[in-house]
Amino acid sequence: MADVLLTHSYHLPYDRKQVRKMEPYPPLGTLYAAGLLRAQGISVALFDSMLEEPRAGLREALHIHQPKIVAIYEDDFNFLTKMCLTRMRELAWEMMVTARRHGARVIVHGSDATDNAMEFLRRGAECVLEGEAEYSLLYVVQALLAGAGPANIPGVLCLNREGHGQAARTGSRNASRQTSTLPLPARDLLDLSAYRKAWKDTHGIFSLNLIASRGCPFRCNWCAKPIFGDSYQLRPASDVAAEMRLLKQQYGAEHLWFADDIFGLNRHWLEEFALAVEDLRCAVPFKIQARADLLTREAVRALRRSGCSEVWMGIESGSQKVLDAMDKGLRVEEVVAARENLKREGIRACYFLQFGYPGEQWKDIQKTVSLVRETRPDDVGISFSYPLPNTRFYARVKEQLGAKQNWSDSEDLSVMFKGTYTDRFYRAIRDALHTEVESWKPSVPQSDRAEELAKLWKQVDALEPITRNLVPTELPTVTNDVRNVFSSSGHFVSLQDVLGGTREANE
Repeated sequence: MADVLLTHSYHLPYDRKQVRKMEPYPPLGTLYAAGLLRAQGISVALFDSMLEEPRAGLREALHIHQPKIVAIYEDDFNFLTKMCLTRMRELAWEMMVTARRHGARVIVHGSDATDNAMEFLRRGAECVLEGEAEYSLLYVVQALLAGAGPANIPGVLCLNREGHGQAARTGSRNASRQTSTLPLPARDLLDLSAYRKAWKDTHGIFSLNLIASRGCPFRCNWCAKPIFGDSYQLRPASDVAAEMRLLKQQYGAEHLWFADDIFGLNRHWLEEFALAVEDLRCAVPFKIQARADLLTREAVRALRRSGCSEVWMGIESGSQKVLDAMDKGLRVEEVVAARENLKREGIRACYFLQFGYPGEQWKDIQKTVSLVRETRPDDVGISFSYPLPNTRFYARVKEQLGAKQNWSDSEDLSVMFKGTYTDRFYRAIRDALHTEVESWKPSVPQSDRAEELAKLWKQVDALEPITRNLVPTELPTVTNDVRNVFSSSGHFVSLQDVLGGTREANE
């Protein structure tokens, strides 16, 4: 028997795009919560729905462990949970019903539950935990096991039945605590064999995840921060290096993914980290997310010494106008410099790109394509602008949202407001640009490259004039006049130019 059964509602087979990628990682946030509860003497069991059939698996776990409390505690470090995908939301609701039928009390935590607390409370959650919730969970569990309620516990939302079914906050939002006070994630509760098999069968290596920091202090106006807000906490470099060694030696990790929102914000920490990794001789190839403007020559050298093999940067757009409208705080020339710095040290440079932001025009899209072609990243991830609740971007387009306000999975890729173009056009751009970047790999035959790319870009050209929305959402007035010194002419680097042709620039 267990006092608490911890679970989450992200099920990989419900996400078509992620199934194709097949890069499953354990639910790190859930495991952190489990580690803290166990360290405080609370008996804990885990049902991991990542790769196991969630309905039957949860029923079996409830039968085996007979928990008093079920905590559906989402992984705060899985960026997909921030998107509030409807398939995962519906699964969470089903889990709540199943747990209550089994006689357990239900606690819920996650981005979607924070943004839509009433939806979860009305469906039977005892309470919803806001913010960084490990300690809130601990205090609520202790109270419930003692026969009390969650009154006055910070960061907890409950249903106020005396207030006409409204959500009532029992205390102020939970303040951030130092990450270093938490025990390591309780990875021993997992059966890692399924993860290892998925990775080995698909990629030939076994990768695990960890974090060096929490949160991000930057304020891109489309990025939601329901858990960490604008706070940023950094673990001691020596602790992170020691965890790398643990994952390498005890769990057999051959590759690591740092799930931080932003890695390497502090350049002094990066140097300390490199020294700690060298001292422990624990380097493992790893990938990170980082901002291009932080990737100086010194920072990139420290990353290489630590074992970094791949960096994903939130580039978003090659148009300075669009970056400024996003409040990105990034200049296009900083992307170019970061790409060169990473190339110099032999680290893969990969771009996250975003199409469809309000006011983005054909010239802006052309600048993004030109940036990609001229800097040649090793990979790109392409998405469409997605209005996340409680962001300035969401507030601007909220009135345009219809019945569909969330994607069903991460491949949905629907523009849910009035973009400049329809989904069909953005998907054509995505397909063409993805294919072109893939074609740069030496293993792709050059004859196949030219024929396929010509067809895809021809389709983009044909769709551009006929897929424009009549009344698209416009950009707000930008007061700062920042010149886009990269591709400042606005010319499109055409496919023919790339392949050696002479087609005139496309305006």
